[in-house]
Amino acid sequence: MKTIIYTHPYNGSFNHAILETMTNYFDDKNEPYQVIDLYQDNFNPALSPIELKKYSSGEVTDPLVSKYQKIVMSSDELIFIFPIWWHNLPAMLKGFLDKTMLANFAYNEENGWTGLLNNIKKSTVITTSTITKDYLINQSGNPIQGVFINRTLADMGIDPQTNNWIHFGEVNLTTDKVRADFLNELPKLYEN
Repeated sequence: MKTIIYTHPYNGSFNHAILETMTNYFDDKNEPYQVIDLYQDNFNPALSPIELKKYSSGEVTDPLVSKYQKIVMSSDELIFIFPIWWHNLPAMLKGFLDKTMLANFAYNEENGWTGLLNNIKKSTVITTSTITKDYLINQSGNPIQGVFINRTLADMGIDPQTNNWIHFGEVNLTTDKVRADFLNELPKLYEN
């Protein structure tokens, strides 16, 4: 089962058009999927004092986190769709990782670090930004490929070799035609 983790507050955004493109693509192919829409769920990304106290044990206090963990465990593929703000993940997505990818669920530290999400065989990261992919890699410290994919996801047990990063840069400078062309090509980019 594919799981899309979608992070954007505005349904009129280009990110939302990407989400609709992907869900329409999966519907057309009769491929099952589920969507975690963090903003629609009113997910609270901030760790509470109680959550922080229980963090090391991996104990969950937020019912949404329990729901998200069940969804992730039923998945063999994750697709992240989000904008890059201030050269990195949006706070909502970072909070999702902090609160959901807990010890004894996403990783274990007993005998060194071991990622536990071996059920995830593929992940795709689809991002948008006002800056280019080249700029993100060479001027922004490579936050998506270098940190999110090669470290964060890898530390959860998701092989970086199975990841695909698709980026649409300079979203603020493009035309409707350029955006439409990208959306039309997106399924092919996803399959590669």
